[in-house]
Amino acid sequence: MRLLLAALTSLTVMTAAAPAAAQDEVIRTGGTQFTGEDAERSRRTLEALAYATPLPPGAPEADYSLVAWCEALVSGHVATGESLGTADELDLRLIDLGRVEATKFRAALEAGRAFQSPGALAEAEAAAEGARRMWAPVLAGDQALRNETFGLFFGLPGRCEHAARRISLGITDAPPSLKDVGLE
Repeated sequence: MRLLLAALTSLTVMTAAAPAAAQDEVIRTGGTQFTGEDAERSRRTLEALAYATPLPPGAPEADYSLVAWCEALVSGHVATGESLGTADELDLRLIDLGRVEATKFRAALEAGRAFQSPGALAEAEAAAEGARRMWAPVLAGDQALRNETFGLFFGLPGRCEHAARRISLGITDAPPSLKDVGLE
């Protein structure tokens, strides 16, 4: 009995001392691993879905102009948040995320600028100016309007991210279609 009690005590101590399995670990079944090929297939599928989804009214279709429009929308949202002088952690996190997103869009625009025609550059600037004009009344409004609008901003079309990636990497071939990725 004493031996059994000692064994159970040791087992309990070892179990308590053993690190618990991480709750956030990916659980793999069937011995499969996510490969680079899987990642590329996933990226192509998400890109195909993004390009197959209609853009909101007023959004430009061309990638370069779309990214300029997206950057101006995100920057307007950031400016609105900054104008609130908030100390709310969630608001501050949203502002920081917006800054990062706007920086990525600006970097893509800079990377692709040399490859754009003068007409494409003018179209992109007009698209960005149109987005900035949408934020102007909000930024000129009172605190209540800015606060409500900051909280209501719904985000960007998924295509913004893919277009920025394509511009940054100089990708000029057509994005994959739903049929290309086996979804049609």
